Amino acid sequence: MAWIFLLAAGLLEIVWSFTMKLSHGFTRGTPTAITVLVMLASFALLSISMKTLPLGTAYTVWTGIGAVGAFVVGVVVLGEPLTIARVLAAALIVAGLGIMKLTTSA
Repeated sequence: MAWIFLLAAGLLEIVWSFTMKLSHGFTRGTPTAITVLVMLASFALLSISMKTLPLGTAYTVWTGIGAVGAFVVGVVVLGEPLTIARVLAAALIVAGLGIMKLTTSA
């Protein structure tokens, strides 16, 4: 169950990073409110997952999901550049997440 909470927390991190971008430095009300609410939910789910999972694993996986997800949203939704170097960097993060999952017993 901890892994499900962690996955949900990571997915919410993608949402709040995107809405933070839309808030334009917290100058737009609705995206700012969504950012704060989703951020709190993401932190809460991360905290629940940390009851079972090791700190290093939980935090690394959470930030990795957020980083790769934000990268994908940036490319697909915001039209950010898709370069070989950026894809390689994202692939390395995904590989690291897989290794973390395989080497954690919880």
